[in-house]
Amino acid sequence: MRMGRAVGAAVGLALLAGSASAADIGAVRGYEPASYVPAPVRTSFISEVRVGASAHELEGPEKGTWNVNGEVLFAKPFTTADLFTSYFVPRPHVGASINVNGMTSFLYAGLSWTVDIGPAFFVEASLGGAVHNGNTQSNLALIPSDRNALGCSPLFREAASVGYRFTPNWSIMATVEHLSNAGTCAQNRGLTNVGVRLGYTF
Repeated sequence: MRMGRAVGAAVGLALLAGSASAADIGAVRGYEPASYVPAPVRTSFISEVRVGASAHELEGPEKGTWNVNGEVLFAKPFTTADLFTSYFVPRPHVGASINVNGMTSFLYAGLSWTVDIGPAFFVEASLGGAVHNGNTQSNLALIPSDRNALGCSPLFREAASVGYRFTPNWSIMATVEHLSNAGTCAQNRGLTNVGVRLGYTF
C-alpha cells in the first residue's frame, strides 16, 4: 500500500516538474498558446493606382482638349525606420495620358516623392521621362498650326501634386505636369497639363 502511494507521489512530482520545465522552456523560447494566431503581414508590389482627367495645354496650340490619365505607383524599393528619412525614398511609377481629341498622347515612367502634411494632406513631386505621338518636326514650316512643336521623343516629364486623403485608402489630388526636351532638340514648345486624379492605396 505504501509502495503504491510512493509510486503515485513520484509520478505526480515528475509530471509537475515536467510541466514546470516545459513552461520555463516556452518562456525562454517565446512560446505562445496554440490559440494565438499572429496577424498576417500584408505586402504588395503595387503601392497605389490612380485615374483622372486633365485639361491639355491651357495656352498652346493644342489647348481646349482633354486627357484621361492612368498611373500605377509601385512599392518603395526599401524603407527606413525614420519617417523623415523615408520621405527621400521614391516610389517608381508608370502611366499613360491619352488625349480624347486626337492631340498629343504619351506614356511615361519615373520616380515620385510623397510627403505627408498632417494626417490628411500631402504633397508630391515626380520626375521621369515620356514617349509621345506628337509632332517632332524641326522645321516650323512643316508643323501644323494646331500642334505643339515638341521637337523630339522621348521628353523629360516633371509633375507636382497636392492631395487630400479622405480615407486611409482613398485620396484625391490636383496635378500639374510639364513635358519638354530641355532645349536638346531644335524645337521645344513643351506641353503642360493640369488635372484632378483619384487614387487608391493598397
